[in-house]
Amino acid sequence: MYERPTGPMVPINSSVAHPARVYNAWLGGKDNYLADREAAELAAAANPEIVPAVRANRAFLGRAVRHLAGEAGIRQFLDIGTGIPAADNTHEVAQRVDPGARVVYVDNDPIVLAHARALLVSAAEGRTDYLQADLRDVDRILAAAGKTLDLSQPVGLMLVAVLQYVPDADDPYDLTRRLLDALAPGSHLVLSHPAADIGAEKVVESMRAYNERAAEHAGATPRTHAGVTRFFDSTDLLAPGVVQLPEWRPEGEGVAAPGPLPMWCGVGRK
Repeated sequence: MYERPTGPMVPINSSVAHPARVYNAWLGGKDNYLADREAAELAAAANPEIVPAVRANRAFLGRAVRHLAGEAGIRQFLDIGTGIPAADNTHEVAQRVDPGARVVYVDNDPIVLAHARALLVSAAEGRTDYLQADLRDVDRILAAAGKTLDLSQPVGLMLVAVLQYVPDADDPYDLTRRLLDALAPGSHLVLSHPAADIGAEKVVESMRAYNERAAEHAGATPRTHAGVTRFFDSTDLLAPGVVQLPEWRPEGEGVAAPGPLPMWCGVGRK
């Protein structure tokens, strides 16, 4: 089913880097501009673990969604910070388990809206929708999501590699809490976040290189293990807790990392 994307059409600014397009460049995609590629290359030069971390992050998303749709029985997902469509998007993974799964995607990059049709090719039994909005606009996100999802039933809240773009001044912990508060008991939080305490010097330098070229309000802030764990305060953390990406319930992907990957991840149940 194809649902018409909602949200205003915002002009694409190709002269500054944007998170979704930089991420696309790290994944080897073509939906990015020179500014995005420059930011991606400079950040990766400062911290070579970034590219394997991005790929491991995508694999973590797949494992987490398979767990939620399979073992946890979650049939609806709210994926905020969706990014440009790639292999194994949330709805594709979930609908392999249950074709009736429903997914609402949210991103604030106009280029993601331009590719939203790929995100909305749902199995006939299920449904997908897309909203162009910023993570900070919690009330608007929840109101729109409630048109596709039944918020009185458990939801998988996906905040995968997105909260680093919310500075401390905008209180990312409160934003996460407000989203979780609106969801039914039994909902799950799936979260990954760049680490400030794994290869700290390289992370700082890579973030500096990225932030110099980032769009306004799109700078990135890495956080420590304790800082990332705090996002799960209102949930029961699933084993093995907040860990590096390859350590969360590995399924034998068999891709060896060159060293410690500078991202933390975890899944918690409300």
